[in-house]
Amino acid sequence: MQYFRPGGSQFVGDCMPFFHDGVFHLYWLLDEGHHTALNGLGAHQWAHSTSTDLVHWEHHGLALPITDDTEGSMCTGSVFFHDGVFRAYYATRLRDRTEHLSVAVCTDAHNFAKTEPRLFASPGPDYTASYRDPVVFQDPDTGLFHLLVTTSLRDYVPRGRGGCLGHLVSSDLASWEVAEPFILPGLQGDPECPDYFEWHGWYYLIFSNGGVARYRMSRSPLGPWTCPRVDTFDGPMASVMKTAAFTGDRRLGVAFLPSLDGDRDDGGFMYAGNAIFREVFQHDDGTLGTRWPEEMIPASGEPMNLPFEAFPGAPSLSEATSHLAAYRGGTLTGVPQDFRLTCHLEPSAGAQCFGFCLRGEGGYDRGYDLRFWPQEGLVEVARPLAWMGESRMRSITGVDGMDRSFDVDVVFRGDILDVCIDQRRTLICRCPEVKGDRLFISSLSADVTLSALTLRPLI
Repeated sequence: MQYFRPGGSQFVGDCMPFFHDGVFHLYWLLDEGHHTALNGLGAHQWAHSTSTDLVHWEHHGLALPITDDTEGSMCTGSVFFHDGVFRAYYATRLRDRTEHLSVAVCTDAHNFAKTEPRLFASPGPDYTASYRDPVVFQDPDTGLFHLLVTTSLRDYVPRGRGGCLGHLVSSDLASWEVAEPFILPGLQGDPECPDYFEWHGWYYLIFSNGGVARYRMSRSPLGPWTCPRVDTFDGPMASVMKTAAFTGDRRLGVAFLPSLDGDRDDGGFMYAGNAIFREVFQHDDGTLGTRWPEEMIPASGEPMNLPFEAFPGAPSLSEATSHLAAYRGGTLTGVPQDFRLTCHLEPSAGAQCFGFCLRGEGGYDRGYDLRFWPQEGLVEVARPLAWMGESRMRSITGVDGMDRSFDVDVVFRGDILDVCIDQRRTLICRCPEVKGDRLFISSLSADVTLSALTLRPLI
């Protein structure tokens, strides 16, 4: 399921993970034509896949299909279990393009039946037409149920900053009363696809702006909410991540990687693409990080013994130890298109920039530079010779610890480049243009010791 998509003209849209009784359920929007169906309404329906071990997956029939001519899309939501009943809260986008909240119920987490009234909540006079992505949780202190919904305050000033999570409260999951907005982040656009959970005494609120998932944290169920120094989980291409628990006190985040429109690098993205899984972990101070779920790393073959040629004046790579001391750079040739690269990097004091050029061509003419900037805390994928930070859609910031030794794990499969940095930060992006068979190693203004370099073909 890592990097999964159905195939043909179908894609994975917003993902809604849910865990219950040892089973990890992934509900996801089945997309055809990148949100173009039904004249741009989307015509999305909830697909459903399950696993107990993250290795073996079963795909089921539609959990929440379109069943009425007035329905234009079964939009994103979440599943909430209470008193033996699974409730799928979602937004119905009608053919008139208005959005309203709906709920469907079942006792098996598979066959949801839509309840009446079909539309139980609508925006009202205080909000704009956006009204979607509901998530429900129960306050452990009061027993009240809270529903959060993506929307925006009408006529808010400054313009474009009124996106908020609307707030409804209920004592019985039947009657809902409108409360003050739950949070007003002050960011451009609406805070989409909210997620809420408690973990080891911390409460977390996740929402996405421009597709980028951000989180806030609190010691109390209803806030106040603190913004951590690094409040994102991955790069900008990991769209609208939501999370769920998993066996062994673990937590998994699931997002989608959007498809590219043509051959453009930084932009031209189309809605929906491939599923992305991340293991979310908790630091001692309650902040969160991400790494790859071990069970979902693509299978690879035996390590490859590839010819290495040092750049002029640079040291050679020791075949006996796979160790390159104080390197300025070199080239490995014969690298397969789809591969896994693992290595250990130890930069000297003051190292400015170092990394790899993947799928390189010629004499470092083309390829994808995976660059580490320890002083700036930046990891990026860029074109050779491009300026730092040029590829905003292929970068993450606030990456600590690159001024000392750390591990790097890279998977390149198809046009998907996935990077895990020291088992604590991840970066995923698409790189469709260059398909060379060279791996260039380089550093700038400092020496770097590289050890345990291993290249394996994906199988």
